[in-house]
Amino acid sequence: MRKFSVFLLFALLLAACGETWNDPYPASEAGRNVLYSAFTDRPKHLDPAQSYTEDEATFTAQIYEPPLQYHYLKRPYELIPTTLEAVPQPRYVDAAGRDLPADAPGEQIAESIYELKLRPGIRYQPHPAFALDASGQPRYLGRGIADGRQGVGDFPETGSRELTADDYIYQIKRLAHPRLHSPIYGMMADKIVGLKELGETLRVAAKDLPKDAWLDLDAYPLSGIERVDAHTWRIRIKGKYPQFLYWLAMPFFAPVPREADRFFAQPGMVEKNLSLDWWPVGTGPFMLSENDPNRRMVLTRNPNFHGETYPCEGEANDRAAGLLTDCGQPLPLIEAAVFTREKEAIPYWNKFLQGYYDASGISSDSFDQAVRVNVGGDVALTDEMQEKGIRLLTSVKTSTFYMGFNLLDPVVGGLDEKAAKLRQAISLAIDEEEFIAIFANGRGIAAQGPLPPGIFGFEEGEAGLNKTVYDWADGKPRRKSVETARQLLAEAGYPRGRHEKTGEPLILYLDTTGGGMGEKSRLDWLTRQFAKIDAQLVVRSTDFNRFQDKLRKGNVQLYYLGWNADYPDPENFFFLLNGAETRVEHGGENSSNYANPEFDSLFLRMKNMDNTPERLQIIRRMNHILQHDAPWVFGLHPKSYTLGHRWLKNRKPNDVGNNILKYQRIDASERASARRAWNQPALWPLVAALLLVLAAVMPAVLGYRRRERRAAR
Repeated sequence: MRKFSVFLLFALLLAACGETWNDPYPASEAGRNVLYSAFTDRPKHLDPAQSYTEDEATFTAQIYEPPLQYHYLKRPYELIPTTLEAVPQPRYVDAAGRDLPADAPGEQIAESIYELKLRPGIRYQPHPAFALDASGQPRYLGRGIADGRQGVGDFPETGSRELTADDYIYQIKRLAHPRLHSPIYGMMADKIVGLKELGETLRVAAKDLPKDAWLDLDAYPLSGIERVDAHTWRIRIKGKYPQFLYWLAMPFFAPVPREADRFFAQPGMVEKNLSLDWWPVGTGPFMLSENDPNRRMVLTRNPNFHGETYPCEGEANDRAAGLLTDCGQPLPLIEAAVFTREKEAIPYWNKFLQGYYDASGISSDSFDQAVRVNVGGDVALTDEMQEKGIRLLTSVKTSTFYMGFNLLDPVVGGLDEKAAKLRQAISLAIDEEEFIAIFANGRGIAAQGPLPPGIFGFEEGEAGLNKTVYDWADGKPRRKSVETARQLLAEAGYPRGRHEKTGEPLILYLDTTGGGMGEKSRLDWLTRQFAKIDAQLVVRSTDFNRFQDKLRKGNVQLYYLGWNADYPDPENFFFLLNGAETRVEHGGENSSNYANPEFDSLFLRMKNMDNTPERLQIIRRMNHILQHDAPWVFGLHPKSYTLGHRWLKNRKPNDVGNNILKYQRIDASERASARRAWNQPALWPLVAALLLVLAAVMPAVLGYRRRERRAAR
């Protein structure tokens, strides 16, 4: 009996120590200045020549350093140097190579020349590609180097060196590498002098090499790039293209050292996931120290980081929001970031509520638990979230979603007034505010045109109103009546939804893929919107590849698409409706095949202008043309809702700059305290179970003791 009592006491003591039984992280990480987050989709590419998705930028933007970056706090977004001494200003020359003034007309400019100058002393992260032997030769080059290795950590010796202009030049050449298939090669080949020709040369050279052989890009010159010295290089751009500065803030133009390219190109490396696509090499504040994309990825502080300080300027309310508290502090402010793969939304959400993730988005399943929307449309956290000290960060994303009309279609196409009124009627009938409320939990704003907030030319209020669809009443937009839509439809030649001459019903066809707008409830809602004006909608579902093929051939009538900003400039949205970008004729991104000569002429004037009042006037006219012609049903600009725990500091939404991890800070002691409070083990089930066991065992124990005593007597 005494032994059983000791066992019971031990179990109770063990339970009392179990306040972190459900902690998903190793004890060695407890109390460390580590940020914890999650990812749902494994990154496909970490090579900067190939990577182009937000999921991948979560990692690449913390490791690689392109020449420029966006100021973390200022809005509108402002470019600042990353590794350069200053943001370069282009020098313009004519066809004869003569210098032109900065305000020269665009048609006179043959080339724009950008000179980039590095800050000295910037060094790469420690990496085996830089390791040298006693004679100064690369230690890890040769036959069988990959044997027995599974990761870069299996190479015991590492090295580093200073960042040079050659590394940036090497990466630009990699954009033309035929085996890398960079998604921006085609665009940059039309912009960077000589890049297209280099691509053709490399394609021929690669044909004569074995499949796994290394293609030494240093052996192939690029005419549009000039190395001035170890820290300076020049890039020649065809014509005037001011948006090129935005590209210099993307990982595509981050440096890649020749040593790393050579190191990973050795036989047997790729088969073991030893490649730049798996193990990036950079000069940024973090380096990838653990890569298991099916379970966990870890970024740790780069010990060779050149240093940077937290900004001291921002928007008017940033100081009150605590975003300037760390002014002048050295970056990065955390020592590591641990990303755990979560394939399901509910476990992700529950771990956030337990304090095991520092921030979280809000899925539809957890929206009501996190947020409440009052009758005026204002959003606030629920009491449960406020009691935990959770903060809500909202921003309108630099994205637009729309329904497009194919202007080549005989029913909805054409630029005549009747065709425009048909598209206007449909635009008016589809109640975007209702869609946002029902299907997006209010997370979006109805679009008035292609430009989202945060882009030059977007105007709030009556100035930016789409007057084809809305009236301005009581200080806010009010959608015109369904009767107005029916009248427009009648003027388009379809009174009561029937052709004015043949009497045939107006039947419209929407091509869509599974998911998104393919969801049955959304399509049922959309069908009802068309029925309001007596039009019949037929949905033709297909797979993604077939859908893309139909867009390429113009075999659609209506379709849904969206666009996320590559860079914060109106050109990046208006080009989607530029006649030179029509998908059927030119293979471009203008899936509506819209070609209005006046709009196209204004686009050519606007696209290379600085953000001046004159440019704003042109943008206003372009918006008015689109609002009248209605090549799109302007849908919505989505809102981003992010939750952050009180111990996560300096977090501000940023839709174009992805290198935000270095600015964030963790109060590790406050997090540990909250985790203990929120994850106290429930002891009573264990105690109750032990008591039940005791009650069941006790009679047997007592009976056994009685038999023992009788035997002894």
